[in-house]
Amino acid sequence: MTLPRPALRRALALAAAAAVVLSGTACTPRVSIEDADVPEWQATALPSPSPAAGDAVVEESGRLMDAEPTAITSEVAAGTYSLTLVCEGGGKAFLAVSVAGKEVLDLGAACYGTRETAKLDVPGGPVEFSVSSVDAPTLYAYRLLPAG
Repeated sequence: MTLPRPALRRALALAAAAAVVLSGTACTPRVSIEDADVPEWQATALPSPSPAAGDAVVEESGRLMDAEPTAITSEVAAGTYSLTLVCEGGGKAFLAVSVAGKEVLDLGAACYGTRETAKLDVPGGPVEFSVSSVDAPTLYAYRLLPAG
């Protein structure tokens, strides 16, 4: 079936307009990493959990300006947890979790606002959380919640 010329021209014009709009939004950076308000970004990228989920056991956010990892150590009670990582800036960020010097989880997330979640069993004690990205600059946020 062939479209009449006016209908074909209209369809081509609509397709061209859609391509221009889509290409313009695909190239627009979502967040300026250097100028971003990290707590404000975190509030939208990793919203507060529901009251039923309980309080965060560990929660951290920040900005990686180079390829050097950043790490914190927290005391975590024995149990099963849900760990969520989100990042922004392009590329990928990684969150390595170690207990007693042994890596127990390596979680990766695409830095386009996609949240990645994994279950984590912790025997209790000090837990090290180390965030890194070879695609810096990057914003990151992660949260450890009791698994429900």
